[in-house]
Amino acid sequence: MAFEPSRASRSRLAQPMADINTTPLVDVMLVLLVVFLVTAPVLHRAVPVDLPRVDAAPVDARRAPIRVSIDAQGAVSVDGEPVEVAALDGRLRTLAAGADPDLHLHADRAVRHERVVEVMAAARRAGLSRIGFVTEPATGRTSGASSAANGAGLTDVMDRPARSR
Repeated sequence: MAFEPSRASRSRLAQPMADINTTPLVDVMLVLLVVFLVTAPVLHRAVPVDLPRVDAAPVDARRAPIRVSIDAQGAVSVDGEPVEVAALDGRLRTLAAGADPDLHLHADRAVRHERVVEVMAAARRAGLSRIGFVTEPATGRTSGASSAANGAGLTDVMDRPARSR
């Protein structure tokens, strides 16, 4: 045996190396940086346009929304004025002339669904396409209430402790 490492050098070779070689990490990060710097200008596909400059104020095309209310008896009013359902088409058409305003529908919770559908159909015939239902926030409901209306039925079942058999 011409060359046999000593016992001290053998124990030094068996220990794990405590240094982390960061050179490959830095090389990869620099390559990624160069790739992103080269591709970033290619992703910008804007056409250069020299827009004219004017001193006019911007035009606010949004009009005030049309408020349609339906009370519990089914009586309809447009912007606070009572309107018969038969005349609702014409009234909404005159209010929507020239623009496409929003329609805010305030329907009482006791009103029949049929009346709400009639008002929505009249709005569509008048050319109104954006209809919003105005509601009140729910109050008095607790997180543990077992009501199917607020979706708590499933969570109540899931939160119950398991029975031992």
